[in-house]
Amino acid sequence: MLARIDPLVRLLIAATVLALVLPVRGEARAVAQVISNAAVFLLFLLNGLRLPRHEVVAGMGNHRLLWPLIGWVFGIMPALGWLLWRGGQGMIEPLIALGFLYLGCLPSTVQSATAYCSLAGGNVASSVVAAALLNILGVFVSAPLFSTLGGAGGAAFDTGALVKVVGILLVPFVIGQILQDRLGGAVRAHRRLATAMDRTTIAIAVYVALSGAVIQRFWTRVEPEGWIALALGVAAMLLVAHFGAWLLGGALRLARGDRIAFLFAGAQKSVAMGAPLAAVLFAPDRAGVILLPLLIYHLAQLVLAAPLAGRLNRR
Repeated sequence: MLARIDPLVRLLIAATVLALVLPVRGEARAVAQVISNAAVFLLFLLNGLRLPRHEVVAGMGNHRLLWPLIGWVFGIMPALGWLLWRGGQGMIEPLIALGFLYLGCLPSTVQSATAYCSLAGGNVASSVVAAALLNILGVFVSAPLFSTLGGAGGAAFDTGALVKVVGILLVPFVIGQILQDRLGGAVRAHRRLATAMDRTTIAIAVYVALSGAVIQRFWTRVEPEGWIALALGVAAMLLVAHFGAWLLGGALRLARGDRIAFLFAGAQKSVAMGAPLAAVLFAPDRAGVILLPLLIYHLAQLVLAAPLAGRLNRR
């Protein structure tokens, strides 16, 4: 039974349990943060080495899919997150409510969105390029978009935050693209090792962030009805994200393969981007709480995606 669970989900659960039982404390927190930042740097370096430049160039030609998808992911979904954030104030811990806005501002997944698109019989090439481009845009867009919509409640995206985002996320990706001709083949040849490093990096970022939240005893600030509101908010976002993306793809008269690609790239949210970016933007005690909606959404989207892909394939 355990073998059927997605490996990333298993790692996220392990990181969460470890943070609850043995959170990193005291002087070790600074060391853990340095390790987390170094792992995030390595993650985006590998992404730069792995993503072929010609796929990005080729995929940019599918304008009927890409431009509406960009508008959905960085327009409609952040607006939905903003509504849940504002509506949740007074019913839920403010930082958890803010996590819905953060969730809405993130790009889609790459690996799972593409995998489920393939299982559903969608256009895999379009899905790969769309998800990759959304993640590249996310490096530039997600943090300032969240800061703008969140106002005083969000993370101030000042010069220091910009330097951290560029230095830890963008610079290694660019280096990876530059070195791709020399090292890209080796990374793609050892795909399992690279994937394991990806998942480990995400788990480290989640562990460090949740450790800060555990030390602050965040659960003491959340009433039972607050947890119910959190679950209902995630369910509402899942429902609107999936049905909305599917209906919009139909309204745009996309070919069925592209419509399926639009659905999974538009509705899924990336913990691979969200956890490292939170580690860069927020203090650990804030990051762990803000990440809660994303972590629950990520687990729920994987549970929902498998039967949904199977149903679309059968049809």
